[in-house]
Amino acid sequence: LHLLSRRQRQMCIRDRNIKHYKKQIIACAIALCVGVGGGYYFFGTPAGTQQSVVTNQTKQTKPLTEARNTYVVQAAKKSGPAIVGITTQVFQKDIFNRTIYAGEGVGSGVLIDNEGHIVTNNHVVSGASNGEVTVSLSDGTTVKGTVMGTDEQSDLAVVKIDPPKNIQPVAIGDSDSLQVGEPAIAIGNPLGLEFKGSVTSGVISALARTIDDQGQRFPLIQTDAAINPGNSGGALLNADGELIGINSSKISKEGVEGMGFAIPINSAKPIIDSIIKNGKVIRPYLGVWAVDRQTAARNNVSYEGEGLLIVQLDPAGPVARAGIVEGDTIAQIDGKDVSTLMELKEQIDAKSPGDTILVSYTHNGKMKSTKVTLGKSLTCLLYTSPSPRDRT
Repeated sequence: LHLLSRRQRQMCIRDRNIKHYKKQIIACAIALCVGVGGGYYFFGTPAGTQQSVVTNQTKQTKPLTEARNTYVVQAAKKSGPAIVGITTQVFQKDIFNRTIYAGEGVGSGVLIDNEGHIVTNNHVVSGASNGEVTVSLSDGTTVKGTVMGTDEQSDLAVVKIDPPKNIQPVAIGDSDSLQVGEPAIAIGNPLGLEFKGSVTSGVISALARTIDDQGQRFPLIQTDAAINPGNSGGALLNADGELIGINSSKISKEGVEGMGFAIPINSAKPIIDSIIKNGKVIRPYLGVWAVDRQTAARNNVSYEGEGLLIVQLDPAGPVARAGIVEGDTIAQIDGKDVSTLMELKEQIDAKSPGDTILVSYTHNGKMKSTKVTLGKSLTCLLYTSPSPRDRT
């Protein structure tokens, strides 16, 4: 080095420093990549990523323009805080009949009042150990929740938490006023809490949908707003940010897209109220097994008439006490036609035990009417016997 000129020595020293700095930069880059990759692998997302995403979503440097501040944005701001995550500890029996821990199940729920009542699906909490669940609030805090009651027939359940100080329940809408084609917004936790509070939008695709005419309690709302596993129990909102349905199911098969279903909130209200008040659903009871034309055809039963053919009665039930007999056909309840089992369920579910209804029916080809006082059923309104009959 001492044989080189002064300028050559300076250039060599500069090149050596540059190489040294390059090595340091490469080493830092490699360390950074390993840190991020490891965090992603072990925790699902890089450390701090979710918090930064939330901050970026909520931090506003300037007001939204009218074009950006859409009804979806406004509805999400209004009702988003009412959407919660529900986590259950799932246990099952092994081959030796021992109870073992099988993992966690995660669904969604909707905070409906200031008392801390949360509506969700029965299938979200049905496996909850000791009736306890973990509720994840929209602000990131978690609290313990207690399952107040469930209803398998309607797939509804109510969870109770101690209401937080900043509680923000959802506004309840009117599902009876819905129109096909109007906007629909779904909020929930698809695929778990990692994607909590996800918002999807679409339209009301159809009303009064039947997807299981044997066990379904009431017609469902159909929407093309994306509903995925984990959305169960979440909210379906209208453009005003009001709760119009509880997301419950979707048709999932190859070639089918955008067919989700929600329980109408107006149909859910009596069930929710009964669970909150009684810890269970108390339904009115007629005591009749009947078939409609569709059920008869599906089960090779000969019946081509209108209304519901009574094939069996509870001899001590309300209908039998009113003088109606097997072979009669129920045509109307309180002046409204009933031609399907679904319509009969809707009519009776809207009543309470002890209410009196007017049943119009045909007997030996003649139309008659009689008053029937509804009984009480602690289990179910509908019962499917081994033969093709529905009990109402």
